[in-house]
Amino acid sequence: MKIALAQIAPVLGNVRKNLEIHLKTIEKARKKKADLLVFPELSLTGYKLRDLVETVALDPDTARELRDLKTLSKDIALVFGFVEERPTEKGMFYNSAAFCAGGRILHVHRKVFLPTFGLFEELRFFAPGKNFRTFATPWGNMGLLICRDFLHINANYLLFAGGAETMITISAAPGRGLSGNKGFASSRMWELMGEAMGRFAQSFVVYCNRVGFEDGVAFAGGSFIYDPMGENLGQAAYFDPDLLIREVDLGAVRKARKNWPFKRDDKPEVTLAALERIVHGYDD
Repeated sequence: MKIALAQIAPVLGNVRKNLEIHLKTIEKARKKKADLLVFPELSLTGYKLRDLVETVALDPDTARELRDLKTLSKDIALVFGFVEERPTEKGMFYNSAAFCAGGRILHVHRKVFLPTFGLFEELRFFAPGKNFRTFATPWGNMGLLICRDFLHINANYLLFAGGAETMITISAAPGRGLSGNKGFASSRMWELMGEAMGRFAQSFVVYCNRVGFEDGVAFAGGSFIYDPMGENLGQAAYFDPDLLIREVDLGAVRKARKNWPFKRDDKPEVTLAALERIVHGYDD
């Protein structure tokens, strides 16, 4: 399988312009014969939307912009980020990610962990998602996460327990702190999580971050792919737009799980019982 990561700089609040960027990038990835192309968080809208959230919201079942992307997914599977609003939930806006293949949306994930501190203010404008689940694709079971979701161990565990063989995170992570190496100091946090989840969830870990500037915030880039043994298969540039493409051997999941049987020996029922005791033991 050939995976491409589209490390782009979306235009804030301009869905039409961002769709053009998507279409041009899709054409590039198709020429490279990629099977799956992953865009960053809120790739169709930009990140710091604030009061623009309502004006850029899309219904995944009927939006013309998404119809175009669904049609193109007949030739190349796509993951992209958008603001979701459905007719059955009027006035409820979600920071969502869609996985399209074969001309249709196979799965939509709504961001669960919405950071609201410092420069982050997502809970002011978005409703939180309530679920993590895996879904079937032509390349095995996969799961989607959005940015902060990836930094919560329980989110990754739920995809692992649900049988994910590839865990995809789309992100709009700012760069913070100085680093003696290339990139920001904060980039290392995401890379460590990618390495750890690759090795211990024995899955491919795909992370696509954005670049560019919004409201004085610099987005870090540094998108990456880790294999089921925690080895880095490739990393995009820091700061700058990039299109990272890597061929992955899907048989690596079977090999890793045979040699290190974490999946075989997992006990989700024990985890569930322990969590119930913890939750019910809390005092208000």
